[in-house]
Amino acid sequence: MFLPMHDRNPVTHIRFPWVNYGLIAMTSAVFLIQFLLPASLNSDLTVEFGMIPLVVRDIIPQPLAWVPDQLPLLSYAFLHADWMHLLSNMLFLFIFGDNIEDALGHVRYLLFYLACAVLAAATHLLMNLDSNGPLIGASGAVAGVMGAYIILYPHARVFVLARIFIPLPIPVPAFWFLGFWIATQIFYALTANGEPVAWWAHIGGMASGIVLAVLLKRRNVPLFGGR
Repeated sequence: MFLPMHDRNPVTHIRFPWVNYGLIAMTSAVFLIQFLLPASLNSDLTVEFGMIPLVVRDIIPQPLAWVPDQLPLLSYAFLHADWMHLLSNMLFLFIFGDNIEDALGHVRYLLFYLACAVLAAATHLLMNLDSNGPLIGASGAVAGVMGAYIILYPHARVFVLARIFIPLPIPVPAFWFLGFWIATQIFYALTANGEPVAWWAHIGGMASGIVLAVLLKRRNVPLFGGR
């Protein structure tokens, strides 16, 4: 119903968000490899590098003996199920990630993104201890970026494509757009049953992003900014 198009929030501390674009490029390249593989090998890749709670807990063996049991807590974030799964995550990362990289700096932003991915996976694991299904996708890490954005730039304008009668681009404060997104994640996490969506990973990533943004932001970047 609401699709973000772009935000009105220029970067001021960096010349170019090369880490954010690098993450988009790397994730897209991994998916391209997945896409080009035969279906059976793609499925094997998902099982081997997706985050399976029972494997991470060492209840069942890792399919690849040389892969540490905990590596999928990070590697899962670079795998995707299909084009729409990839494009939706990369769209949100493209729109919101540059400003978080600006607020944190290149190195801290990279650490921030990877930490959000791990903490999102850990949240999913804690809520699904006995699951043998693989978690894949950058949604948890991207949720961390969105959590950071709502605490750092709640007043920034985000142009969303709203389909009311006809699709129209409408500027809304980030607080309302991302706040609505966060509310839906919590609602579905509490009510959904059997949905193939890792709602708790989204919530864990978002909460991690809020906390880490406060800890890692530049000193001269205020909380609750954006215009």
